[in-house]
Amino acid sequence: MSDTKDVLLFGALALIWGTAYTAIEIGLETLPPLLFAAARLDIAAAVFVGIVLLRRLEWRPRTKADLALVLSNGLLVIGAHFAFSFVGQSYVSSSVAAIVLSFTPIITPLIAIHLLPTERIVITDVVGLGAGLAGVIAIAVAGGTFDGQLLGIGLLLASAVVFALGSVLTERWTPVLPTMSLHAWSMGIGAVFLHATAYAYSGASIRSVTWTPSAVAALAYLGIVATAGGFLLYFALLSRTGATNVSLINYASPVVATIFGATLLGEQITAATVAGFALIVVGFALCNIRPLWRLTQSTRNASGGSRPLEHGEIRVRGNVYTATNDSQTHLQPSD
Repeated sequence: MSDTKDVLLFGALALIWGTAYTAIEIGLETLPPLLFAAARLDIAAAVFVGIVLLRRLEWRPRTKADLALVLSNGLLVIGAHFAFSFVGQSYVSSSVAAIVLSFTPIITPLIAIHLLPTERIVITDVVGLGAGLAGVIAIAVAGGTFDGQLLGIGLLLASAVVFALGSVLTERWTPVLPTMSLHAWSMGIGAVFLHATAYAYSGASIRSVTWTPSAVAALAYLGIVATAGGFLLYFALLSRTGATNVSLINYASPVVATIFGATLLGEQITAATVAGFALIVVGFALCNIRPLWRLTQSTRNASGGSRPLEHGEIRVRGNVYTATNDSQTHLQPSD
């Protein structure tokens, strides 16, 4: 994040997504998790469709890239991600859920290595992944049972993987469809996916649940603010700074979630949870030494904007890579 606007967008997204964990915890007291997630997307899809209609934007996907993006976002970044995360959080506290999902930035560059022209795996990636996994295990072992907290953490890890995969895939395609239309399609596809999954999993439907005032308030906040507003901010940051940089949001939102969880829900913060989060942060730093160095350099030179590319370098969604001279070309972040 090299300018003030990026920092402000990042801070707003951290607050919105951090408090979303608290809202989910409140809604899960009375609502089935998959149906709750589906209803959240119903509201967000309605908001985006309304914007598309009011602005008379092109809404029909016209290229293969358009189709690929709406499917990737709808099924992975939104649909599968919410399916795993909502069910997973039904077994753990909001702060633990947020911290386990902070494992996402460690997975993101490792997936990018295989799907985008990036660097090969080096020893720091392996050590970083190990540190991150150790952090997750520390949290899981702290009083968990195989049918309770450990199951929830496993589902949250699956959520992190599909979210990271979808985020990286979005960098492979350049759409023609307007951003608002892409969001509308993605939210709609995600909602349909979750409704179908909810019905197949437990037969849950909108008519089969009891709506309390707190559940309605939590749903409205999640649908309008956290999903419609949050994903607009997320994809704006993704296009400006790249998947690796924007994934730093996972280290700000857990702090917000922990504060609100302790204040509003009375959740306990254990030493094992803090230690696990610290290990995950160390793991991210090891997996992203060179990107973090570039972030430090860009912060120092923020007034000068993005530096010009040198010979053999390319820029992919805000991340700079340089080609090595091997018999087979590989790309790696420049120092």
